Amino acid sequence: MIGRAGDPPQPAMDDPRRGTRGAGCSPRRTRGAASALGHVALLSLALGTVPSVPSVHAQGFDELEARLAEHPALEAMRHRSAGLRERATAAEALPDPVVSFGILNFPLLDPSFSRYLPTSKAVGVRQMFPHRDARAARAAQASQSAARNDAEIDQRFAELRADLVVALVDQKRVAALRALLGARDAKYDELAQIVETEINAGRPVLFRLAEIDVERSDLARALANLDAEAGRIDARLTDLVGEAVDTPPPPVSLHAWSGKADAFHAVRVARAGVSVAETAIDRAEAAWRANWGVQLTYQQRDYPGDDWVSATATFTVPFWADRSQAPALREAEANREAARSRFVAAARRASSRYLALEATRAATEAGIAILEEKIDAIRDQIAAQLTIYESGTGDYSPILAGEIAVLQLQGQIVDEQAGRDRAIARMNALLVGP
Repeated sequence: MIGRAGDPPQPAMDDPRRGTRGAGCSPRRTRGAASALGHVALLSLALGTVPSVPSVHAQGFDELEARLAEHPALEAMRHRSAGLRERATAAEALPDPVVSFGILNFPLLDPSFSRYLPTSKAVGVRQMFPHRDARAARAAQASQSAARNDAEIDQRFAELRADLVVALVDQKRVAALRALLGARDAKYDELAQIVETEINAGRPVLFRLAEIDVERSDLARALANLDAEAGRIDARLTDLVGEAVDTPPPPVSLHAWSGKADAFHAVRVARAGVSVAETAIDRAEAAWRANWGVQLTYQQRDYPGDDWVSATATFTVPFWADRSQAPALREAEANREAARSRFVAAARRASSRYLALEATRAATEAGIAILEEKIDAIRDQIAAQLTIYESGTGDYSPILAGEIAVLQLQGQIVDEQAGRDRAIARMNALLVGP
């Protein structure tokens, strides 16, 4: 059967299963319907609405999240918190007593323990008592440092969780784009056959083959870039959860910001830093207070008479305060002001980051709506071209060109959806979870 120029590729002989136009089974209409059905099925697969064959590495997101919580970076931070709490306990303790023993007033020229009155064998013990306020300030500083480290752990886990969600979102995006590029490649095969038919019919459309080759080379380069991106995603997943996994991303929904600065992880960390700086001031002020000490010495004498006992009490005097305690206090006060400034800067930075991501999210939503409108318009044009083609005029190449354009726009929608989900994941990571 000889088809007219511009028809889609025809079989070499009639197939009785295809029916006839008179029976209402137009081969062109059948082909258009099959193309539309295949197009819908492909889109569903690309957007993840059709379940795929599970990978040998497929795991649920809850399991991945549990493995993420055991990330070595988080474990190191938890050990640091435990160490700081132990430091707080140690800061409350008294220093070890000092035990001494020796010989007092022993004569060299006429050695004897019993001939001279002051000669004795001595055993003593000395205990220092640092001021209670100083010990309490050191303990409070260690406890506040542990609390700040705990806040940093929460912040870091939220960031790592966002990285995991983004990696899974990008993994889904790469799979969807691969499917769409494969569909475009199939459409280019059909289009090339139609152009060859037109060339055989004597139409001057040889340049279209060159254009198709250029477009297919761009498609091949895009597939290569997707392969490279898939490798980078696998590497990132290996860093996060220990291996490359094939898991659908969790549903991504935006956590609304209350408008308060304390809703951000970074602000809570900075506020904890202010608390640490304030305990450092308490510690510097406690350095002005006296540290006490007690010493008791027992002297055993061989000289006739009783043994001796000596007792001594000591305390510190801030004699060099102008060069020691005062500069240390000024340093602590400066550090507190610095911590307060970091708190304000963290609040500004976190809120501006959130608003910037919100602008990105809104832009992607608007972009998706625009692209969907364009797809609807192109589909209307495809339907109109199909009607013209089935009426016996025109050719099939504009229909294929429209379907290719739809696939390109659907790829852009996949990119926009991934950009939206990435922005939402990053926004949620800034906020303290419920």
